[in-house]
Amino acid sequence: MLLVGLGNPGAQYAATRHNIGFAVIDRLADELGVAVTTPEAGSLVARAVWEGVPVLLVKPQQFMNRSGGPLAELLAEYDLAPEAGLVIYDDLALPVGALRLRPKGGAGGHNGIKSIIQSLGSTEFPRLRVGVGDTFAPGTQVDFVLSPFPEDEREAARDAVALACEAALVFARDGMTTAMNQYNRRG
Repeated sequence: MLLVGLGNPGAQYAATRHNIGFAVIDRLADELGVAVTTPEAGSLVARAVWEGVPVLLVKPQQFMNRSGGPLAELLAEYDLAPEAGLVIYDDLALPVGALRLRPKGGAGGHNGIKSIIQSLGSTEFPRLRVGVGDTFAPGTQVDFVLSPFPEDEREAARDAVALACEAALVFARDGMTTAMNQYNRRG
């Protein structure tokens, strides 16, 4: 089971809204007692086992809009179908703190997901969207997603990361339907 967090590599992006997928993977790594430091197929990975389920934590090391290549390489390397990976990423259409799990779907304007769809040739992969809000002025979307959460949203963002970790592990162990039933909610 691949748990894939999307983000941009580099310290300057670490605390930004766009990197909430990386934040989820980092928190999962802490909880599972591993470090996501092994280079593999254009990503940093860590292997772990949670409640008998082997998981591969993945942080693609291409910029967000090129995330598809590393994911496609890993799926091929492990001879896995796209359904074997949960992609975790930021979503402007959801308020800060909200989660949405879906078994498949379109890109919804997200460039990282567009890249994955193009690289896999499929929209048939599970995803976990983590709400980062949409309180930006017209024309400032890029600056918004590449900025950190303001003080008044940080607690909700931390809570969302913790909840997304739980949701990802439930997905890995029990499948999409169970995870959706437990975690799809408004923030």
